[in-house]
Amino acid sequence: MFAGLSIMVRTVQCVSNWLTAKLAFLLPVLLLSAHAYAQQKPATSEQTNQKIHELAGLAASRATDTPIGSGDLIHIEVFDVPELSRDLRVSERGEITYPLIPGKVPASGLTSYQLEQKVAQLLIENGLVSHPQVSVFVKEQNSQPVSLVGAVQKPMVYQVIRPTTLLELLAEAGGVTDEAGSVIIVTRAGRPMSEQNSGAGSIDATGVDTQTITIRLQDLLESGNPVFNIHIYGGDSVSVPRAGIVYVVGAGVSQPGGYVLQSHGEQVTVMKAVALAHGLTGFAKADQAVIMRNNTDTGQKDMIPVHIKQIQNQKTDDVTMKSNDILYIPDSKGLKILARGSEAALTVGTGLAIYRF
Repeated sequence: MFAGLSIMVRTVQCVSNWLTAKLAFLLPVLLLSAHAYAQQKPATSEQTNQKIHELAGLAASRATDTPIGSGDLIHIEVFDVPELSRDLRVSERGEITYPLIPGKVPASGLTSYQLEQKVAQLLIENGLVSHPQVSVFVKEQNSQPVSLVGAVQKPMVYQVIRPTTLLELLAEAGGVTDEAGSVIIVTRAGRPMSEQNSGAGSIDATGVDTQTITIRLQDLLESGNPVFNIHIYGGDSVSVPRAGIVYVVGAGVSQPGGYVLQSHGEQVTVMKAVALAHGLTGFAKADQAVIMRNNTDTGQKDMIPVHIKQIQNQKTDDVTMKSNDILYIPDSKGLKILARGSEAALTVGTGLAIYRF
């Protein structure tokens, strides 16, 4: 009897030791999984734009002189010679006309300091001033335009008055809108590809002197690699394509909200939308869900019944959603609202969080 009891004790100890070892092995795995899930949590547009502003401040370029270009209004000051001090507009050919100096003076491509040296040299060579002290500064910069269009808060034409990065440009425009897609497209003409830009996303040389650089927004914000935060130059065109949003609302889902499509034309099914919304609640009436879809012909919303349980049980095909569709999943209390679908639609856009992945 005691021998049997001893065997039982040893068996329990072995099982206990095995469970302890098993837990010790699984704990790091579970912690890593939890950490990975936390990194993949969706971010709202407000959080995305906050990160854009934070990173733009950290990665600001060092101030240097921007070259003068066509259309710029410059002021030339010659100390103690007021008749030679004046405002001048740089011509389309990149030249200025300066009094008492024959011919045109090339100015485009020079910095303010370089033009100061050039004007001082010309004053000496033409016998106008023996020891000139020349100052040049740009009063109006019109030669370095960057157009920023698409799904940004403030589409704009931005004058690059100093070295500027992509993050700084996005921050200047107030960040992206809710419907911004997952990529940023920079179109650049007449500038060779730098080493910094060579590793930034996908680059397509669409012409002899034209490049199209495509950068994933997630790489720009999350990778920590400065190669994605490319420099933006005068003449660049920056576009943030719109991708559209699908909405999942109702008390039958765990996280109601709007979910940004990754790119224009992306196919999102009902089951994927439910997964993005963190699944169904225990009280969801899954077979009484509907998709509310804008009908351009009638100006009304079409109500498309969706039987989620049947889709889960593979008794019917999954349903493809379109941009701006509203998937409404009620619980038992929400059936009365479902009968008045327009009321459910009103919840969209009134404090509903928009998530991007």
